[in-house]
Amino acid sequence: MVTKNERRLKIKARVRGKVSGTPECPRLSVFRSNKQIYAQVIDDLSGKTLASASSLKLEDKLPKKEIAAKVGELIAQNAKEAGIEKVTFDRNGYLYHGRIKELADAARKGGLKF
Repeated sequence: MVTKNERRLKIKARVRGKVSGTPECPRLSVFRSNKQIYAQVIDDLSGKTLASASSLKLEDKLPKKEIAAKVGELIAQNAKEAGIEKVTFDRNGYLYHGRIKELADAARKGGLKF
């Protein structure tokens, strides 16, 4: 029997075979743990993180979905400061639902195009 995490890693490997970040259009990668959510804008050709945001820096006691939305706004703002407008979205094997969707919608609202 395949565990939930093994299934996610399998999907992640399949997606990473197709999705790659370039300097013109970097990859927006999302990682979700039980308590926190993290987002990075990555240039895969040079292997560098261009912008990042996480819920660790937020002091608010809000529901997880609202925290994910705040991280989405934060990553959009940090990417804009780094001069990035367009990204490819890498959901890292997670379902596009719940906190991942909230983060993506907030990043779009913040001005990122994907």
